[in-house]
Amino acid sequence: MTMDNLTLILAQDGASDVPVAAGDVGGTATIESAPAAGGTALDSANGGETAAAQGLPTWVWLLPIAMLLIMFSTGGRKEKKKRAAMMASMGKGDKVQTVGGILGTVVEVRDDEIVVKVDENANTRLRFSRTAIQSILESKNAD
Repeated sequence: MTMDNLTLILAQDGASDVPVAAGDVGGTATIESAPAAGGTALDSANGGETAAAQGLPTWVWLLPIAMLLIMFSTGGRKEKKKRAAMMASMGKGDKVQTVGGILGTVVEVRDDEIVVKVDENANTRLRFSRTAIQSILESKNAD
């Protein structure tokens, strides 16, 4: 293609065959309008195929991401419910383990803290926040 026959492809309707100065060459160029059917000039160059027909639609790529987000969020809810049930079932006489690894027997359950007996001989008792209890090892209330 030479500068005399330069063709500019614009995506605007109604601007066809307008003479334009081509700089130092002295020729003219024409401006072609985009196809009126909503496509682009590149679509008409590809034989009328749109970008959606050439590949997968955008929502198909977003579907696996959305599924992963749903799976991760439901997993957190299940763990939260399981932990809440464990805390609600904790009572006097249960053997527990704290997040620090301390093992003991629950002596008293208060609203926001638990009193745990850690040494039978010296009768050592420690107060812990409810959130410090990691697991119940043996439940005295088990049926």
